[in-house]
Amino acid sequence: MNPEPRDGPLPPDAPDLAVVAERLGARCTALGLRVVSVESCTGGLVGHLITEVPGSSAYYVGGLITYSDDLKRELVGVPHEVIEAHGAVSAQVAMAMATGGRERTRADLVVSVTGIAGPDGGTDSKPVGLTYIAVADAAGVAVRRHAWTGDRAANKRSSAAAALDLLLERVEAAG
Repeated sequence: MNPEPRDGPLPPDAPDLAVVAERLGARCTALGLRVVSVESCTGGLVGHLITEVPGSSAYYVGGLITYSDDLKRELVGVPHEVIEAHGAVSAQVAMAMATGGRERTRADLVVSVTGIAGPDGGTDSKPVGLTYIAVADAAGVAVRRHAWTGDRAANKRSSAAAALDLLLERVEAAG
């Protein structure tokens, strides 16, 4: 498994997050798909952006903020061994969060986000800004690696934007 790497802050030509959330909502509604978010470093920002769109209750089931390793295990079933072997910020944990969230909520698509927003918590092997985003759906699980270079707020926003983008990509592939 080699997640596709993405680096840096959002490009200047990145679409407004509200526009992406609206497109996601329109596609999910048209296809009858239900979405759940399982978030760590974004602290609910993905869910916030989705629910800023009127009518989001038609497709957004809800979200789980699994900031601690204990909640990752308890709420979405991330195996202790996966966290121990790879760390909470890893492709493996992001995928386990998404698949566990999908199994437990029965949503059509589940997006997960785990990362190091900063300014502290980074290491040489896992620097501040490192984030993994996964989406689990009927086709399987997609995961992406990102290395943001902003401050805490920018890293969270970039992660939420990337989560919406990956969700939209998977929804468009489904329909």
